[in-house]
Amino acid sequence: MTDPIIEKTLADHAQAIQSLAGSLELLQGMADMLIDSLRSGGKVLIFGNGGSAADAQHIAGEFLGRFRRERPAFAAVALSTDTSTITAIGNDYAFDQIFARQVQGLIRPEDVAWGLSTSGNSADVVLALEVAHDHGAKTLAFSGGDGGTMAKIADLSLVISAEQTARIQEAHQLAYHILCDLVESALVETPPAQK
Repeated sequence: MTDPIIEKTLADHAQAIQSLAGSLELLQGMADMLIDSLRSGGKVLIFGNGGSAADAQHIAGEFLGRFRRERPAFAAVALSTDTSTITAIGNDYAFDQIFARQVQGLIRPEDVAWGLSTSGNSADVVLALEVAHDHGAKTLAFSGGDGGTMAKIADLSLVISAEQTARIQEAHQLAYHILCDLVESALVETPPAQK
């Protein structure tokens, strides 16, 4: 006999993924924002905490490497990877400044700042989105639950209607894989490579 946790987890996962079905136009709008930025010589700054930091690195890796197509690298930086910078900012200023300070130094108006937080309320992510906005850049947010503060301040915000962090992250991963595919499809003429 299997543990009921398995069936419940799969059902919750399916429900979180299904919430993306109502976000098709939003996903296309996010892809268009990323495409416009990269076409104009911009870059994508991506940031989040914990699992969302890992997602930021995953997205940057897909953009700098490849998703499905052979192509030149797309300009993307995960702001959670430089431990010297993060610890210096956290020590000299405050933890909630670790992304905002990096965004302040790196962002340009043609860029996109992409914040991830399953609650939508991570102070360091919210502040970084605000700094990006103040510098004239476009902002994307991936969050969950009711979207939190991020849903109110980002230019475009994907909110996964789930409560469990793991289910929100699973839906975020599917969503950003869709975005990677859309961006590559628009910017590259070659057929997809097998991965």
